[in-house]
Amino acid sequence: MSIKTFKRYEKKFLLTKQQYEALIPRLLDNMEPDPHCLDGKNYSIYNIYYDTVNSDVIRHSISKPYYKEKLRLRSYRVPKSPKDKVFLELKKKINGIVNKRRVVLTLEEANLFIQQGIRPVAKDYMSEQVINEIAYYLSHQQVQPSVYIGYTRHAFFAKDDPDFRLTFDSKILTRRDSLTLESGYFGDDILEEDQYLMEVKILGAIPVWFTKVLSELEIYNTHFSKYGQEFMNYCAKDLDEIEEKWREIAC
Repeated sequence: MSIKTFKRYEKKFLLTKQQYEALIPRLLDNMEPDPHCLDGKNYSIYNIYYDTVNSDVIRHSISKPYYKEKLRLRSYRVPKSPKDKVFLELKKKINGIVNKRRVVLTLEEANLFIQQGIRPVAKDYMSEQVINEIAYYLSHQQVQPSVYIGYTRHAFFAKDDPDFRLTFDSKILTRRDSLTLESGYFGDDILEEDQYLMEVKILGAIPVWFTKVLSELEIYNTHFSKYGQEFMNYCAKDLDEIEEKWREIAC
């Protein structure tokens, strides 16, 4: 059982296809593709997000609090067996700094932990610490599978600073049914056609050369959360359905 810990700032940018195609060549002097993105290939990420029946987690998150956290189950391939490996992650954000703690489990272990409170057996100290944190979270939050979010990703690392990373996500598909990773990659795209979500992940300041490129291409920072956007779309759709029913009654 292994663990990875991440602590960084994250900045979000929404790009058109034209901006994306102009930006990629400009990166190559200072950055190199993620090992999983050689020859221009993307890789896939699949997630199940957990929330309360009343969506308290995402409601709190989009209120822009000083501190927030969320639990998700992540995989980089569609699981075919209960023994397939997945990542159970607790993502925290404190005053803009993202701290992500995650542990590798089998799909079966993760489901038993979340649904029945059966703790997986940790093989090392750090794994035990993360399991403790997740167990504490689950003891204070009555959460259940709420949203599936899957997407494809193209990623780069700076040649002289591995802590400076860029990711480009597209085809961000979401759904509120079939809430298992095994069900596969399908749903409604929360991005507009030919749109990309770029995330800048860094421990310190953004390099000057990169800020100049962004300025030249008129790419500007924005606030965007995949789960947050999905939730707002869901609420808007629900409101439309209510209004439609009222119109039917009025007629």
